[in-house]
Amino acid sequence: MGAPGVDGLGDVVRVLRQWQYDAGPVQLHPGDVGWFWRFGAQRTAAATRTWSRAGKVLAVGLLDGAELLRLAFAPQALRDEELARQVVEDVSAPERGVLFEGRAYVEAPTGALVQDLLLKDGWASGEPWTPLRCDLGGPVSDPGVRVEVIGPEQAHEWAAVLRASFDGSTFTDERWRAMAAGAPYVDARCLVVRNERGEAVAAVTVWSAGEGRLGLIEPMGVHRAHRGHGYGRAVTFAAARALQQLGSSSVVVCTPSSNVGAVATYRSAGLEQLPERRDLYRNAS
Repeated sequence: MGAPGVDGLGDVVRVLRQWQYDAGPVQLHPGDVGWFWRFGAQRTAAATRTWSRAGKVLAVGLLDGAELLRLAFAPQALRDEELARQVVEDVSAPERGVLFEGRAYVEAPTGALVQDLLLKDGWASGEPWTPLRCDLGGPVSDPGVRVEVIGPEQAHEWAAVLRASFDGSTFTDERWRAMAAGAPYVDARCLVVRNERGEAVAAVTVWSAGEGRLGLIEPMGVHRAHRGHGYGRAVTFAAARALQQLGSSSVVVCTPSSNVGAVATYRSAGLEQLPERRDLYRNAS
């Protein structure tokens, strides 16, 4: 296990791009790293872990907060026993600096051997999440609203919509600028939907992993004062169109299954609901 440092983050993002394909499992995406980059390159590097063999990266982890490790694996390494045992050893030993002592969570792709080994090691299944996906090989519906791509001059508007979409959000335009300066943002777009009065009412960021690869929505929000007017559906259509223009083969998003409104919104925009997935967790000792 290693930490790439700021200079190595670009290589990590390139590796993650290569692992995103339509037939593969939903897993840590370069866009997830890009969204975390809102905290700056130094914190992103400090939160990133890699597992390698013979100089080749086979797994990448992102410490998304103090308690959650999100994982991705190279396609050929999903069931690699040596690798899985090493990851389990590293995440189960607090002194290795991956997860702290006490309650902790691991998000691993469906079918990864590391899930089986963690369950055998006493970890338990957590709350369900719902992935949703839509193929972008055909036409995507027109959002039917005014959509703008956001640049630095409109960052404050995008940030304001996001704050008004999520309780407790402290997102700022400075964080937007930090995110936009990150390596993954080369293949990303931030969009806002405006109502008939020109007010920004919904916001989304889309992350492409490159031509012919799986694209990600993270995050998407509708201003709490403008809900119930179809803006969530409209901004999802806008996100799918933007990813299609960036060359993505499909779009994926993952939301807590308990957020039935979000699941319904994505389904109304044509995304197919995939089987639920669950994080694994261990309780405080």
